[in-house]
Amino acid sequence: QVQLVESGGGLVQAGGSLRLSCAASGSIFSINTMAWYRQAPGKQRDFVARISSGGRTYYADSLKGRFTISRNNAKNTLYLEMNSLKPEDTAVYYCNTYPALRDSWGQGTQVTVSS
Repeated sequence: QVQLVESGGGLVQAGGSLRLSCAASGSIFSINTMAWYRQAPGKQRDFVARISSGGRTYYADSLKGRFTISRNNAKNTLYLEMNSLKPEDTAVYYCNTYPALRDSWGQGTQVTVSS
């Protein structure tokens, strides 16, 4: 079981940037592929990006070039750097393992992009 706490969300204007963080408890963080997901109002939760324990990354096609996922295994922390934000990026952002552990979803962090 991994416990996850997301932070760093907020209100930003279109074209702005945010950096999200995810603090993970548990010693298994460093050996797991970790990922970011997001859920917009009235929509299902979607995959955003993932990063392997060794640092290999993969992004949803629509987000390539704007979002960057990274991790610090020594700090058990996952990051998501988001640039050139668009109103359609408005969502609650969650971190979890990949594939996601059903019982490990945290509260998420709200990102709101105004036009």
